[in-house]
Amino acid sequence: MRRGVRWLLRGLLWLLLLAAIAALAAWLAVRASLPDLEGEAKLAGLSGRVLVERDGHGVPVIRGADRLDVARATGFVHAQERFFQMDLTRRASAGELAALLGPALLPADRRMRVHRFRARAAAALDSAPAADRALLEAYAEGVNAGLTALDVRPFEYLLLRQEPRPWRAEDGLLVGFALWVDLQGGGFLAELQRDRLHAALPEGLYRLVAHSPSTWDAPLDGTQLEPPPLPAPGEFDLRRVDPALFDSAGEPAASQLRFTWWPGEADRSLVGSNNWALSGEHTASGRAMVANDMHLGLRVPNVWYRARLVVQAPATDVTGVTLPGLPMVLAGSNGHVAWGFTNSYGDFVDLVRLETDGNGGYLTPDGPRPLETVDELIEVAGGDPQVLPVEQTAWGPVVDRAADGTPLAMAWTAHRAGAINLRLADLEQARGLDEAVKIAASAGLPAQNALIGDASGRVAWVIAGRIPDRGDHDPTLPASWSEAGAGWNGWIEGDRQPRIVDPSTGFAWSANARVVGGDMLATIGDGGYAHGARGRQIRDALAGLRDAEPQDFLRIQLDDRALYLAQWQQLLRRVLVSAGAERPLALVRDWSGRAAVDDPGYRLVREFERLVTDRAFSMLTVEARHRWPDFAWRAPARFTDVAWRLVNERPVHLLDPRYESWDAWLRDAAEAAVAEAGAGCDAPADCTWGRRNTIRIQHPLSQAIPALSAWLDMPAQPLPGDWSMPRVQSPGFGASERFAVEPGREEHGYFHMPGGQSGHPLSPFYRAGHDDWAQGRPTPFLPGPTEYLLTLHP
Repeated sequence: MRRGVRWLLRGLLWLLLLAAIAALAAWLAVRASLPDLEGEAKLAGLSGRVLVERDGHGVPVIRGADRLDVARATGFVHAQERFFQMDLTRRASAGELAALLGPALLPADRRMRVHRFRARAAAALDSAPAADRALLEAYAEGVNAGLTALDVRPFEYLLLRQEPRPWRAEDGLLVGFALWVDLQGGGFLAELQRDRLHAALPEGLYRLVAHSPSTWDAPLDGTQLEPPPLPAPGEFDLRRVDPALFDSAGEPAASQLRFTWWPGEADRSLVGSNNWALSGEHTASGRAMVANDMHLGLRVPNVWYRARLVVQAPATDVTGVTLPGLPMVLAGSNGHVAWGFTNSYGDFVDLVRLETDGNGGYLTPDGPRPLETVDELIEVAGGDPQVLPVEQTAWGPVVDRAADGTPLAMAWTAHRAGAINLRLADLEQARGLDEAVKIAASAGLPAQNALIGDASGRVAWVIAGRIPDRGDHDPTLPASWSEAGAGWNGWIEGDRQPRIVDPSTGFAWSANARVVGGDMLATIGDGGYAHGARGRQIRDALAGLRDAEPQDFLRIQLDDRALYLAQWQQLLRRVLVSAGAERPLALVRDWSGRAAVDDPGYRLVREFERLVTDRAFSMLTVEARHRWPDFAWRAPARFTDVAWRLVNERPVHLLDPRYESWDAWLRDAAEAAVAEAGAGCDAPADCTWGRRNTIRIQHPLSQAIPALSAWLDMPAQPLPGDWSMPRVQSPGFGASERFAVEPGREEHGYFHMPGGQSGHPLSPFYRAGHDDWAQGRPTPFLPGPTEYLLTLHP
């Protein structure tokens, strides 16, 4: 018996020893995939030595003799720090995720293969100027050299039991197309929603629901848009709608108006990017000052990679954010000009109604044409390849059907020749405002609000990216392009590109909302631009600045005052008083007026505003939602102003007939808000905004393997901020970077970024700087003193 016990114990000890050895081997293998930080390495193709100087946060200064050498070294560094991120990004836009991650990603691949971005990237590379091709090729060679130089392939591939595929020059353009997907990819779904609304609702109600401007808009040119009137009882009356529809249609489903192309990325309806530029007449230095905080889905590693690129000839010294997969700084400062972006939310997607010719083809201004079908082969890790037939037209792929069943093709700037280019890299050497504005206007990227300032003190706003020159059709709804004059006629060129240079106020701003009116707005279009509250709050803060310093900009970026929601707080107070709800009333009455983490009153107000808006939208669109139950309806961002009009004007004919009065409807919404805000809490006072607004910044692999979360993810933290204020924040969405900088005084600027520079969890840079971002502590814009030096030799 004792001998048996001894053998059992020995066996257990051996098993523990083997497990320890296996764990040690795994740890050593993962550690062996860490990048080279110091010493010397060979990089074929260099014309001379390149220095990679990293500071204590892992931010590199890459110094080389010419631009191709620096591009090659940038590719080397990106690959060693972020190759898995780069791989996912190119695969996401190309529809090639299933080949790496298995059958679960087939739906995402099928959605993306319709756009055939791999083929479009190859065609764009073939037609690119020789200098652009050379830049992408040098970068790709650097990427593959950096990957090869690792002792072990990146740890993600060890876990997936996969080998990384080499980087190709065209993959840089696929990374660029990923920006189109993320920033404009839901455009055709939004137009489908409008088409179905238009088919189901009377014209006046459709205009109110789909095209109401925000009364809080603060455009640069001061234009104001008149909101549509509420439809009269003779035009639309909810009392004449079948009451059974209100029960059968249910509540609005979660929004599907954006692609979720990153594995596991939760859908989001928030938008939040901000940028502005203050002229020298308002700054202490006399130089222009530019601020930018591009808001995107938060993930590990972060979207951006910080870098300073220094080239001897032509003389270049530029600092800012790079996008792993591309060889240039996308936003930052070069000592002469500084620039940053927000998504414009213009209309750059049109759905084309295909008029059939009776023989399986469709009509064009040049006569009938047959549909072309291309078979896309989708590889699947651990499964058989799948074939996806893609129907193509002269205008774009066939993507869906209109409300009346007509086939629809998708015309999108991302599909057009000339849409993508590397002109943005020319900003690295721009020497003044006019030159920078001209470069930005011709840049090949999804159309953005570019805010630019120069060392002489001048500022400007311009749409960066290509805009279609539309013919005679309504771009907000599907239209036939079979007649001459309809459709797109090339690109907007030259001075027709919307811009405002040297604004009379001395400053310019954008916040995803309407920036201009009149002809410029008609050129940009309305692709669902944001509510104007955030932009107005920024404008008013800028108007009060004198002798400004960078820290003044940080205060604006971190501004969490709930100025827009103040009116909703007053409304909720009145409703709770009428309902005799003393406990929630006390919380709402004593709210801080901010989206503060310790404030339960703010959470109640926010839930009330959300529920009233969603329920009002659900109520007015009930017939459309009943007609298309498979389509996801969600109130557009600006509909909150329509909801506010309804609860203040209280038209009886626009009230859900299940309620006897607007007071009853509002009391029900308030009760639901109190219940939802208090869910999971022991007491209402415990249900603070921070409990709802706790960030969860995850690595793609931890979403699939939760046991890896503690190792791979950033710490969960309650953070202030919300949609209607400059500090936009939600659990999975927020500022992907923050900076403010004066060109020529970069050493006085600051920079924030969630997560760290490295994508490797054993790197000292994996979380470096993250807490400064979360707490809003300023850190230097420029890299700090060199702590690690890597020398690359030819």
